[in-house]
Amino acid sequence: MTIDELITLAIREDIGDGDHTSLACISLEAEGKAKLLVKEEGIIAGVEAAEKVLYHIDKNLDIDVFIKDGTPVKPGDIAFHVSGKSCSILKAERLMLNILQRMSGVATYTNSLTKLIEAYPAKILDTRKTTPNFRMFEKWAVKIGGGENHRMGLFDMIMLKDNHIDFAGGIEKAILAVQLYLKEHCRQLKIEVEARNLDEVREIMRVGGIHRIMLDNFSIEDMLTAVQMIGKEYETEASGGISEDTIAEIASTGVDYISVGAITHRIKSLDMSLKAF
Repeated sequence: MTIDELITLAIREDIGDGDHTSLACISLEAEGKAKLLVKEEGIIAGVEAAEKVLYHIDKNLDIDVFIKDGTPVKPGDIAFHVSGKSCSILKAERLMLNILQRMSGVATYTNSLTKLIEAYPAKILDTRKTTPNFRMFEKWAVKIGGGENHRMGLFDMIMLKDNHIDFAGGIEKAILAVQLYLKEHCRQLKIEVEARNLDEVREIMRVGGIHRIMLDNFSIEDMLTAVQMIGKEYETEASGGISEDTIAEIASTGVDYISVGAITHRIKSLDMSLKAF
């Protein structure tokens, strides 16, 4: 599904058979102007998405953007002006703000974590812990905030986690089954395998034929050992127990990636509003 398709569905959800409040009290020919007012410090994200919403509602609206996605903002900043049919602006207002506020919250938190590990080569990854039907926007915001996207869904990467391994009968059986499946279905997908301890890291490396090893809830000492064992043979990813207090020490172990579910599922939306003037 594309961003445009998601916006179409969201508009249908919000407007239904009409914005009866606006229709009841404002002439269809009336024109107005509004500004997007930032009310909290952070990183703005979703301006481009907001433009898409506005143009979906009314392609004749005029939008003047003053602050682009990824820019630090503070209270009182004006991100853009929009002018045109008043009813069109009001139709777009809530959906546009929902997207802007949440995307900006994701970008702001992602950016704060990337700054904590800027002395190290590790990159922040998002996860599939996203809002249903809003994943594309949240992952877009992660990129704006300086992070990287993990897989978009179950379809674009193989990721053998603990339950897959247990249900499949062990690490070797799971990896070999995946390799056979990809060959039989002519699929070119990267394979990541989760390890719960150093013994599992050794077994994954013995079987081989994968791309990345996830080190799940490893202590710093064991993560250091695992990274040294793996070397450059496979990519490494730290996961589990990641917080603002631990992320720098985890990055110092030399892992390639650090996946943080909290950047999309435990964030605070950035406060902003649309004001007529």
